[in-house]
Amino acid sequence: MGRLFGTDGVRGLANESLSPELALRVSAAAAQVLSRGKKRALAVVGRDPRASGEMLEAAVTAGLTSAGVDVLSVGILPTPAVAYLTGLYDACLGVMISASHNPMPDNGIKIFAAGGHKLDDTVEDRIEALIAEGTYTRPTGAGIGRVLGRPGLGGHVFDVYDRYSLEGTHERYVEHLVQATGRDLRGLTVVVDCAHGAASEVGPTAYREAGATVIAINAEPDGLNINDGCGSTHLEQIQRAVREHGADLGLAHDGDADRCLAVDATGAVVDGDAIMAILALAMRDSGELVQNTLVATVMSNLGLHIAMREAGITVRTTAVGDRYVLEDLRAGGYTLGGEQSGHVVFPRYGTTGDGVLTGLKLMARMAETGRSLAELASIVTTVPQVLVNVPVSDKAAVAVAPSVLEAVAEGERLLGTTGRILLRPSGTEQLVRVMVEATDPAQAHYLADNLAKLVADV
Repeated sequence: MGRLFGTDGVRGLANESLSPELALRVSAAAAQVLSRGKKRALAVVGRDPRASGEMLEAAVTAGLTSAGVDVLSVGILPTPAVAYLTGLYDACLGVMISASHNPMPDNGIKIFAAGGHKLDDTVEDRIEALIAEGTYTRPTGAGIGRVLGRPGLGGHVFDVYDRYSLEGTHERYVEHLVQATGRDLRGLTVVVDCAHGAASEVGPTAYREAGATVIAINAEPDGLNINDGCGSTHLEQIQRAVREHGADLGLAHDGDADRCLAVDATGAVVDGDAIMAILALAMRDSGELVQNTLVATVMSNLGLHIAMREAGITVRTTAVGDRYVLEDLRAGGYTLGGEQSGHVVFPRYGTTGDGVLTGLKLMARMAETGRSLAELASIVTTVPQVLVNVPVSDKAAVAVAPSVLEAVAEGERLLGTTGRILLRPSGTEQLVRVMVEATDPAQAHYLADNLAKLVADV
């Protein structure tokens, strides 16, 4: 069996590589590893609206309860909401069934440990080892887990869970978001593209509760239309809608709403780098940016680094994936981090990227300063970037080949402080990604093409 866990849980084509049988085994193993021997452990389970989520939720629930863990099913909610509720309810684990921005036929299982934190590699390895062994603790009788919130299932088993119910879970999350916003957003008009996803209800509700005038689009999920030509991976619709409605900005989420991209009043895209820069300055000014430090991945544009350097803010870089950003944030006690793709993390308010909270914080900065999103985003001047995906037979060997390392070093010497080079093996394919950024676009193309040819020949 190859490794199941990728950069963000277990993901695959629903009912094929991600089968109900696998979902049951993964959840049963996770329950055994994360329940920590508690006599009565609790798991929070949520999902996005895609049709296969109904099937996989049933399998996940069966796996958890078969391991003696009680399940609070919170229905359709964003990934960060499941993480938040896992911590709020002192659950031993949380499970989000979603494939994020992937097309509808895909699905995934994201697992959170106690407190709503993503799993580290060692815990994932323990879960995978247990799955491979196929040996689980299987209680019987009263030891079997129960599903909370189901009608007709009263009794003493649920007395210990008197504060847990389906009633109010969505409202608790919205209240949490609005309280974290810290500013009245009245006077701002926002178009929100919900991607027919998990934030279709709570996203517009939170923005309205915070005071904004909200125009919601792609907020009618039917199980089949999630991410279909809309959301954060397809910004054309929201660009048109912002201009048509004369809105102040647009916010686009993905299927599970852990990311947010924006467009300004003209329809120009404001990516995750610009969003992080805006929020870093806001937190610096309010004294909330610990050690004046922002955590980003190696994929963030050089323009972000330049802008932050000029603002007196240090940028720490991690490997690609919000889990690595989260690890660095926790290790250093930092208060803001994220990715160019729109995952932004505020550790004070949540344990994972939260697209709706990001949108609220972005509008709060607009309200605080009275400046347009275009003005705020102008702090970052994007440096031209060339990305070439090179198919190889052994991506690990290519990445450390002496001839490749020498060529990268020579390219970096030529660029100096005006650019950078990044070679990164793909996490899922036999590819090496060659990325070159340079203030001179011609130089970026020249170096990228030469490096790509060298990589292909190794």
